[in-house]
Amino acid sequence: MLFAYLVLNRSRTLERDELLMALWGDDASRENDAALRVCLSKVRRALGPERIPGKAQIGLDLPPDCLVDVEAARTAIHQAESHLALEEWARAFLVCQTAESIAARPFLPGLDMPWIDEWRRRLSDVRIRGLECHAAAALRLGGPALNLAEQSARAVTDLSPYRESAYAILMEALERKGNLAEALRVYERIRALLREEMGTAPAPLLQARYLRLLELGDESVWTT
Repeated sequence: MLFAYLVLNRSRTLERDELLMALWGDDASRENDAALRVCLSKVRRALGPERIPGKAQIGLDLPPDCLVDVEAARTAIHQAESHLALEEWARAFLVCQTAESIAARPFLPGLDMPWIDEWRRRLSDVRIRGLECHAAAALRLGGPALNLAEQSARAVTDLSPYRESAYAILMEALERKGNLAEALRVYERIRALLREEMGTAPAPLLQARYLRLLELGDESVWTT
């Protein structure tokens, strides 16, 4: 916990009281100061004393080429979304997988502190955005990637049931695969969820896609 907190806050020096709160929360007291000294000693021994200077104020000096995975995930999702906005589908497809795969890992499992919970929320957001970006890019790539678009979009709707943009991607992926019936069922799922839980209707984009599916369904009936 101490090392993770130092890494994530290495851009500034930290007071010992802040470190006590990070490790013991509201139960932190001067009695924990001895335990903090032991923790600092162990981390210094592992990294080298020059990496953690200071006594009253503690800092962490990591090598400039050091990679911090959670930071890499947040950088990757911004890059992926930028590629998506520029319609660089293949690049978005590749970069967003880095963000999602890192964010899917448990963050300090078994430990609970407010700052840990906050980072878990951030990484959950990165994971959802990464999956949606993956689904959107795969949808635009088309062909065999449509199966991946469906899988990732479904994963988003499971993790974030009210995320209408993911339902729109899922419906389009199913439509392009020729599964109109399943696409309509997806719409009914989000429509019922929004009505029962929030008393609202789906966004205009989803409604328009639903009407399009109905028209396509009618056309297929007449054609056959």
